[in-house]
Amino acid sequence: MPPIDQAQIEQRVVEALRQVYDPEIPVNIHELGLIYGVEVAPSGAVAIRMTLTAAGCPAAQVLPDEVERRVRAVPGVTDVRVEITFDPPWDQSRMSEAARLQLGLL
Repeated sequence: MPPIDQAQIEQRVVEALRQVYDPEIPVNIHELGLIYGVEVAPSGAVAIRMTLTAAGCPAAQVLPDEVERRVRAVPGVTDVRVEITFDPPWDQSRMSEAARLQLGLL
């Protein structure tokens, strides 16, 4: 089996995350700043640390499952672990400039 290109897998994972949208905000979760970290192990296992816009977010059950499903479909990924955290809490400053522009916040 050829060695795993961790950087390439991470890039593909980020591309997959850009296809996941918060159901209440028409911006992908990566641009919203909900993804705090993506780590790819040499084995191809991916650990994602993410948050939600609020602790009581209605998408709390849906988003982590969709993130896991999308990332698991990335070629080279052997396992996925999604960790939800609220430390630090999400706020609009975590959004990319493109997301703020899209939402009319600039």
